[in-house]
Amino acid sequence: MRRSFTILLAVFALLGAPLARADDRIVVFAAASLKNALDAAAAKYHAEGGAEVAASYGGSLALARQLVAGAPADVFISADEASMDAAAKDNAIRPDTRMDLISNRLVVVAPKASKIGSLAFDSRAFAEAIGDGRLATGDVASVPVGKYAKASLTKLGLWDVVAPHLAMTPDVRTALAFVARGEAALGIVYATDAAAEPNVEVVARFPDDSHPPILYPIALAAGSKHPEAPKFLEFLEGSEARAIFAGQGFAPAK
Repeated sequence: MRRSFTILLAVFALLGAPLARADDRIVVFAAASLKNALDAAAAKYHAEGGAEVAASYGGSLALARQLVAGAPADVFISADEASMDAAAKDNAIRPDTRMDLISNRLVVVAPKASKIGSLAFDSRAFAEAIGDGRLATGDVASVPVGKYAKASLTKLGLWDVVAPHLAMTPDVRTALAFVARGEAALGIVYATDAAAEPNVEVVARFPDDSHPPILYPIALAAGSKHPEAPKFLEFLEGSEARAIFAGQGFAPAK
């Protein structure tokens, strides 16, 4: 009977082990454009003895709304200040931990097989490049890359030309995928996304002064209970993680 009890304890321990490991993970809500860099940074953190990190990627405002609704997370990284502001307004982050982590640039991409080598920022060039096709970018009302895109296109006098052809997506990586598959003639994404996708080509780079600065604020979630969350936040702000971000094309926050 004692032997049976010991076996049962061992079985329960084995069954419970994966759940314990899953509960021990640091949960990060992060902008979709961070996927490659953040996955690499999280892997390095874990390899150096830190807790495992589980990242959930998506549109920044949608993630902020999930935090406000009570979704469990430890760290939030958005691709714009407005989404972080939305989380802060409803007390979903710890404001004393908030800081700007990195920055990015906005570019126009075309499918790799496209004959477009470069694209001038004028109405005729954009109309000819799009033709009867679509220009993919994030939703201009809610997704950071879409809001940056609309700001730039408006300032450069191109909004009226592009607006009828927009294919708006819930996050930047979905827009990138449309272009990579040839389902959109052009796309407006971040420079780091373009660098991560071999099936697209950058055909134009927006002037930095045509849109608000593309900054990625980071903060601890108000409901975080993981004891290592502050340590991981500190790691992301440190030199090792910054080298990883730089390798993916991100620049320091200005």
